[in-house]
Amino acid sequence: MTLDIEGTIRFHGHFCPGLAIGIRVSEMALRELGERAPDEELVGIAETRSCSVDAVQYLTGCTLGKGNLVLEDKGKNAFRFYRREDGKAVRIRQRIDSFPAPEEEEARIMLAWRAGTASAAEEAQAQQYRQQRLERIMSMPLDELLEVSPIAMDLPPYARIFDSVACAGCGEKTQENLLTLFEGEAYCRDC
Repeated sequence: MTLDIEGTIRFHGHFCPGLAIGIRVSEMALRELGERAPDEELVGIAETRSCSVDAVQYLTGCTLGKGNLVLEDKGKNAFRFYRREDGKAVRIRQRIDSFPAPEEEEARIMLAWRAGTASAAEEAQAQQYRQQRLERIMSMPLDELLEVSPIAMDLPPYARIFDSVACAGCGEKTQENLLTLFEGEAYCRDC
């Protein structure tokens, strides 16, 4: 299976460890469930809001816009996938043992880098650590990086298209299922 990694990087804007995890999750999902979804044949549920979601959208065809990617942010590096054709469903997550805990110095530098307080030398070192992590993610055998488990999952509904209705407060067209009725008038969440 050949994945369009360069296209994924262009779509996301840069190559980072989070995107690399998403590339590998997509590789696993396609290995387990078959080809990329041209429409809604494959459904993905992201348990994270990280960079990995962009790779999953680009490579699997599960997208927020089509409604066959659902975001359930639990802060976990995990995704669930469901194949409508036969109901096969899997959960893919990063293996807990795939990366050792960082050494104290690496942890200190990465914390300073994320906080924006790293010196120029520490910033260069942080970039080196990130590059090493990225290379490890991309080169590890898939089954050492990720764990896939069969799961039971109810059939996710196809994406529904709702009419848009003008909000009684601001007048902006809003998807009707997201309006709230108040004293006989329909209001958007903002109003």
